[in-house]
Amino acid sequence: MLRYILEHLLYRTRSLRRQGPTLLLVYLCLITLVSTQCSRNEDRAYARGSTVTIALPDFSVLLPDDTDADFLVFLPLATLDENGELEGRLAKSWEHSGDYREWTYHLRTDIRWHDGNPVTAHDVKFTLDLLSHPDVLESPHLSATVLDDSTLTIISSREHYYQADIVYYPKHLLEHLEPKEFWDWQFWREPVGNGPYRFVRHLPQTMIEFEANPDYYRGKPRIDRVVLKFVGKAGLSELLGGNVDVIELNPAQIPQFAADPRFRVYYKEPNFAGGVAIYWQHNNPLFRDPRVRRALTLSINRRELLQVFNLPENLPLFDGPITPRQYHRRQLPEPITFNPERARSLLDAAGWHDPGGDGIRERDGQAFRFTAIASTGPSLLNSDKLAVYIQAQLLQVGVHMAIQTMDGTVVWGRLEAGEFDAALMVVQSGPHWYQRYFGEHSPLGYSNPEVIKLIDQAIATADPNETDRIYRELMGIFRVEQPITYLHPFTTSYIVHRRIQGLSTPFRADPLQYMADLWLEDEH
Repeated sequence: MLRYILEHLLYRTRSLRRQGPTLLLVYLCLITLVSTQCSRNEDRAYARGSTVTIALPDFSVLLPDDTDADFLVFLPLATLDENGELEGRLAKSWEHSGDYREWTYHLRTDIRWHDGNPVTAHDVKFTLDLLSHPDVLESPHLSATVLDDSTLTIISSREHYYQADIVYYPKHLLEHLEPKEFWDWQFWREPVGNGPYRFVRHLPQTMIEFEANPDYYRGKPRIDRVVLKFVGKAGLSELLGGNVDVIELNPAQIPQFAADPRFRVYYKEPNFAGGVAIYWQHNNPLFRDPRVRRALTLSINRRELLQVFNLPENLPLFDGPITPRQYHRRQLPEPITFNPERARSLLDAAGWHDPGGDGIRERDGQAFRFTAIASTGPSLLNSDKLAVYIQAQLLQVGVHMAIQTMDGTVVWGRLEAGEFDAALMVVQSGPHWYQRYFGEHSPLGYSNPEVIKLIDQAIATADPNETDRIYRELMGIFRVEQPITYLHPFTTSYIVHRRIQGLSTPFRADPLQYMADLWLEDEH
């Protein structure tokens, strides 16, 4: 019937064009209303009412750190707001020591576990002790002391303490369980939390269902139910078939959604400032000269790379170490810009020329040819595809890069052993990671005493202001020496049905993490 009405209205607009714009406008509005109703009646997502279904690939229980799904059920002490500042959850206030290693938290007293028991500082200490247990070893650098039921101190032995990364578990339900069986506890299949959603049922290898917690301290969430559906590799077909509302997918698949009005694409930038880079082997004579490494960086059009791989065009680019806070606040220097002419001049100055005119530069009879290793498979890094793009870019300045693809674990092994010319791999942001790859025993063959000193200083401090200062100095050195070429930061892409409202790119894009703040478009 709706289709008949729509066809009739479309027919009538042809005869109304001569009868005045007002009447025509009324009919056009009716067409929009009816066509929207038609599309909604045909879209299975609307039939789910106030239930949101999220596709997850390959997990069947709510294990810690498997996904962000634990934020549905459990609360951290604090989370990060859109400015990268701490915003309280379990904690209503806090203070820290001058060196930022000791934090005192004052907990809210109106938060309860889903079974009705109050959440106390003893739960926080229990969780940290549990995660530090030798059979678990999730967070061994944190220790806690309870001052009273709603107050405790946490001391960190590491340089960074990310309160927003840890959620807390109920002591009264878990204290008698064996830590050595931590990963197999039945609790992860039937979790009892303190967050915005509470467990309803679990169908093994199929789904977990949650309902809005009416006693949530910030008020009952507006979306009544959340279903985590385990779909394996079928996420895309499940979304297009109307069976789920949200999938996380490879950016290469995004273009097919560009013209589909049912969906929106959101990009999440992580709280850590990591990404993908090309590691150069400095023991290889090709890459010993910093002018050459800078030339290779100048040869790669990273802004175009973002477009080619369907990443946000305004994604920040950087050329050296940055802290998560600097990244979140966009406190970054202007990135090195694509400049192939400058790259050619630097290669000429370094003695690399093309006397034979075959398009490949030479020096002292050696052609500028090398092999880059990259991981295969459906990885969010896309390193094998990135390698193909970079290969074409470098060829434009007379450098030939062959590509060897292999399993990601093999790439890591080769990188750790220093057995590579160039490698496309992950970049992280912590000073221990920089010490591992740019410190005294660098597998890259890179050596700079000032870099080693600054990394040691970063490891020794927990003061974020001091860490920012150290990283700014490291950035200055890296921009000159280019020991690696940073390609792009990490992002996670979500395709979300348009009926889900309240998400935004880049820091509120994860439906699992922000479900309590979302609503559906039909709500008034």
